[in-house]
Parts: sequence; structure tokens; C-alpha cells
Amino acid sequence: MRVLVLGSKGQLGRCLCDQLGKTQYEVIYTSRAEINISDLVTTKKKITDIQPNIVINASAYTAVDKAEEDRQTADLINHLAVANIANICNDLACWLIHISTDYVFDGTADKPYREDDGTNPQGIYGGSKLNGELAIQSSGCNHLIIRTAWVFSEYGNNFLKTMLRLGFDREKLSIVGDQVGCPTYAPDLAKAIICTLPFLELDQQNEIYHYAGTPSCSWAEFAQSIFEEAERLKILEKKPNIVTITSEEYLTRAKRPINSQLDSSKFEAKFGHKASDWKLGIQASVRSLYNPADTKIV
Repeated sequence: MRVLVLGSKGQLGRCLCDQLGKTQYEVIYTSRAEINISDLVTTKKKITDIQPNIVINASAYTAVDKAEEDRQTADLINHLAVANIANICNDLACWLIHISTDYVFDGTADKPYREDDGTNPQGIYGGSKLNGELAIQSSGCNHLIIRTAWVFSEYGNNFLKTMLRLGFDREKLSIVGDQVGCPTYAPDLAKAIICTLPFLELDQQNEIYHYAGTPSCSWAEFAQSIFEEAERLKILEKKPNIVTITSEEYLTRAKRPINSQLDSSKFEAKFGHKASDWKLGIQASVRSLYNPADTKIV
């Protein structure tokens, strides 16, 4: 089985490279330099030349605030390019595994979101991701759409790495405490994606799944756990004092969902793969990033 990974240099893409290297699949990894999905014509030619059995789209426009001003680019990458990939997959009769987001919901629910809950994105980023989902569903291609949330790892730019950098420089940090979600360790997400592959040959059912971390927490609680681990490993002599603030006190261009919790039970039941344990993910990430020789985060 030939698997094509789009966006192999991103956070999830690099984790997919790590995990797929342990499998027997024939895998072709492409970064933006090899396949720039915003170039629709060239993307079609290159994917057609590769003739994959499965395409994993780990490419996305993820600059949530910037998207409010750069709508055209967000729509191109998260919607139009995704529609193009889906149409290519339909032409080739291959599967598409696409990664989406908790931001397709408005965050007003009082419980974790399930796959069949109504969507209502509050910003350009969430809207562009939802349009990408809808384009896949209307294309006719075989597909899995996996929504995830609050992804972090030792790779790329993410909340954990930002907190560690700030922790070296500041004694006090103000962190939002009224937004609740499910941090997801990117290697766990990569493993979850890979565990779906054997099912694709047997089960021709197109579905949306949620896969995220457990238990849910606020950004402030997430940050506290990061600093506790850094202090335990003696990376930080003393963790900074976290001051919990409200979303109204931390204004951003794009509105964030107050409730970003995703219910992963459907995924667990189907594929037998447990939700991401983000606390173990913090431990693994911090250990990976810490360079004992110079007591710095790399």
C-alpha cells in the first residue's frame, strides 16, 4: 500500500514520518517544497504521478488570528486546495485522510462535542476548515476526516514550547482559564491516524471522527502541568506564577471557543485506540527538548 503524506515538515507531518517509519507501508513524504497544495494544477499532476492508495493531508493554514486579515490564503489552503485534493483522490479511487479542528464548533455547548453535533465556526480559520470538510464530503472520494485540538509536541511552534520559552524569562504569566479543551500530543495523533489504515481496505465507510486528549483542562491548567514537569526535571529552578485571566481580558483578533472539548469515544470504539494522554505527552516533549549540556530548551 502506497501512502502519500502531504505537509511532512509540519508538526504532525514530522510525527507521521517518525511513526510510519516503523511500519511496512511504502510511504512518500512531501513538504511544501515538493508539493505546494496551493498550486492546484501542479498538485494534481504530482499526486497523479505518485498514484497513492492513501493520501494523508497534514497541510493546513493554522494562523488563527492572522486568518482574520488573510482570508484569501486561509480559504485557498484550508478549503480550495482541500477540495482539489479530494477531487484528485476521487479520480484515482484512493483514500483521503484529512485533519480538521475543534474550531468548526462555536464553543457554547456544555459537554464535549460529538461528531454529529452542529457546526458553527466563529472565525475565518474555523470557517475555512469547515468548508474543507464539506468539500471533501461532496467530492465523492473515500475519506476519513479526523478533528483534533490543541496539538503540541517537541516539533514546530505550539503552546508547550511557547510556555517553556516564557518560563525561563518571566516570574509571572497571565494565562486564560475559562477556555476548556483537550490537549493532543502530536505523536499520539500520528499513531491514531496510522491505526486507521488497515481498516480502509476492509471498510468502505466515509466518516468524521474526533481524536483528542484526555482529560480536558483549561489553558492555565495546561500551562501549570508544563511548568510542573519542567520544574520536576530541574529545567526550571522555579516555575512561574500563573495568574488565571478570562478570555475578555486576553483579547485576540479571532474569537476562541470557550468549550473546545472533543469526545473521542467513537474513534476509540471503532479503532481500539485510546485518546491521547497529554500529561504523558508533556513528559515526553519536555525530555526531548531539554539539552542537559547547556540547561536550555532546544
